[in-house]
Amino acid sequence: MICLLCAQHLKKNLTFGELLFLKKEEGSLCLACYSSFEMIGEEHCPNCHKKGVSISCKDCQLWCKEGIEVSHEAIFSYNQAMKDFFNRYKFDGDYILRKVFAMILKENLKKYKDYHFVLIPLSPERYAKRGFNQVAGLIEAAGLSHLDVLEKREEKASSCKNRSERLATELPFFIKEDSRIPKKILLIDDIYTTGSTVNRVKSMLENAGAEEVKTFSLVR
Repeated sequence: MICLLCAQHLKKNLTFGELLFLKKEEGSLCLACYSSFEMIGEEHCPNCHKKGVSISCKDCQLWCKEGIEVSHEAIFSYNQAMKDFFNRYKFDGDYILRKVFAMILKENLKKYKDYHFVLIPLSPERYAKRGFNQVAGLIEAAGLSHLDVLEKREEKASSCKNRSERLATELPFFIKEDSRIPKKILLIDDIYTTGSTVNRVKSMLENAGAEEVKTFSLVR
């Protein structure tokens, strides 16, 4: 077996603890690569999982003023290793990397078994250029199903906008015609920054009849 990130052969003589680790990650990562990612610890914003704060962060306070209650969970923080991962997976199109976090996503999403998973979509133009939806790749690699109820119009990439521009932009997402909106939804994206995408879509789904919408991302 080789590590999906560094392509080094995984050593054969493993300790019991390492065997357990590799079982969890299906042998997809070496210990060195996995340890380069930073999991969000116990000290985080109770609303959005932003690391290093123990009370509601400034972003969540702003959302609260706009009448949106943030209820978000994430696993990792966005450090250099995670940035490099997304550059390869999302922008260079290294699709096999969808498997890197499969088992940890599957484990963390078990608690949402009563929720229907809905993913943040790409616009048709972006999908055609990239060839895949990076969020769907992560979720499907974990063996999880999701509903296809959202679509997106093409717009300026959110990574090129500041917070004010993100919030001022007309919401490019919409619900597909004749879609049935479930009562309990977990809305999933890959990265949560200010929350402008998931929280606005969350509000849209609630207005369409969802009784409870929580949000989730791999990274905060």
